[in-house]
Amino acid sequence: MDDPHYDPPPEAHAAPPKRRRGFWSKIGGEALTFALLIHGVILLIGAVWIFQVTRVPEKKIDFLPAGGGSGDRSAQQIQQKKQAKITPSTNVKRIFVEGAKSQYSIPDPGDNFGTMSALSSLTGGGMSGGMGGKGGKGFGGEGIGNNSNAKLFGLIPQTMGKRCSKDDRLQRLKDNGGTPACEEAVIKGLRWLKANQAADGSFGGASRAGGGFKAAMTGLALLAYFGHCETPASEEFGDTVQHGIVYLVNLNMKNNGKMASNLADKAWPYEHAIATYALAEAYTFCRELKHEIPNLRESTEKAGQFIIDNQNENGGWAYAYTKEKTGHTDVSVVGWQVQSLKACSHTGINFRGMNPCITNASKYLGECQSPSGGYGYTGPKAGGSGEYFTLTGVGMLCNQMWGKSASAVHKGAKYILANSKLDYNTRFCDLYGHYYESQAMMQCGGNEWKQYNAMFRDQILNNQDADGSWKVPGGGAKGLRAVAPTWVGDKVYRTCLCTLMMEVYYRFLSTGGGSAKEHSGI
Repeated sequence: MDDPHYDPPPEAHAAPPKRRRGFWSKIGGEALTFALLIHGVILLIGAVWIFQVTRVPEKKIDFLPAGGGSGDRSAQQIQQKKQAKITPSTNVKRIFVEGAKSQYSIPDPGDNFGTMSALSSLTGGGMSGGMGGKGGKGFGGEGIGNNSNAKLFGLIPQTMGKRCSKDDRLQRLKDNGGTPACEEAVIKGLRWLKANQAADGSFGGASRAGGGFKAAMTGLALLAYFGHCETPASEEFGDTVQHGIVYLVNLNMKNNGKMASNLADKAWPYEHAIATYALAEAYTFCRELKHEIPNLRESTEKAGQFIIDNQNENGGWAYAYTKEKTGHTDVSVVGWQVQSLKACSHTGINFRGMNPCITNASKYLGECQSPSGGYGYTGPKAGGSGEYFTLTGVGMLCNQMWGKSASAVHKGAKYILANSKLDYNTRFCDLYGHYYESQAMMQCGGNEWKQYNAMFRDQILNNQDADGSWKVPGGGAKGLRAVAPTWVGDKVYRTCLCTLMMEVYYRFLSTGGGSAKEHSGI
């Protein structure tokens, strides 16, 4: 029972004190805080989802320096468009020629890709050692300094890569006895070739100024472009180069690795070797640029391996690639095979039997050098005219390219200085012979090159026509030459050889003579 007399304490009757509200509570802060927390959680979840699902585009390497071109599109955009022009076709399988199948088609000649920085405008690199002196390390090697473009051609052999630095190229042109007019002649020659390329990408034959031998002429034209470091990515000549490469790849795939305008012609090894030389340099440059041309690697590998596998038993190469000793072998045919295999060795492709092949070729060439130092056509006796060893430069250059017999090279140089003549408007203008001699003497360097250059340079320079091509040597009269008499009438052929001769000042570094003890070759 409750006690009626119980009196509760005073605090039991008191009302509970009122809770004081702060300003944050008065304005609804608690609700706002809660809302912010909820939104924060939502934003965090969204950020995680975006990070997981969305990938940041991989940054593409721009192989050309910024600010070099005058157009408003980046080099990367133009590169992508060029790539799109040679993507595999959905309607065909192998090669894009009449009666065959293709993986790609040639770009439309009417499409202008715009402007971008030419690779030939890159700067940097060490200089060669002056007039005919020994060259320094190549692009990506010693002598580069702090040039940001030093790694651009890091995998390109040093003897090739330095042609891709405009400043270095012009400096070596000057140091090695050239003049600004030589560079102007090269540009004019390349522009003439561009204007006379056929719609299918070839030169010669169906081109406006060619007489035939499309595989060889296309190869020579490409070599002239590569000699100036013009590639599919170049501003002015990129389309021309790409068209030419695709033409040779198409031809290669059509004929299962063989390249010639007429495989029934017993002299087709000339064409195949020249075209192989061009494909190998094309692959070396395109590999470095990350510029993919379908089947370029496969074509280069097939073409180079075919040369190795079809060497004659005597160490040379014969007409129709006859392997038996009964076949006709000569120094002229051998020279192109050896040059092309050197270019193949720069590709990074593994060619079976390369070393023994070159060893046997060097032995063959050694057997064709006379005691005087000159190299004969089929042996140690002068061929063709019978009065001059017109192929001496061939034997020298082959030795220099592979770092072989220095004594043979020096004997050849001595013979050339004592006997070689170049007078463009007389019979003493064998462009074929001087194509080789100019390279070989440049590799010798020193006073040997200085003396030869004094005879050679202005004769070629002063006989270029206003349109950029070169006129017929000797006024059309039969000249002093041992080989290729029908080719000299082809304006494409003459222009290619003369352009290559004007590039001799920087196309390859000087080896100082080609001694195996000093250098591993060009």
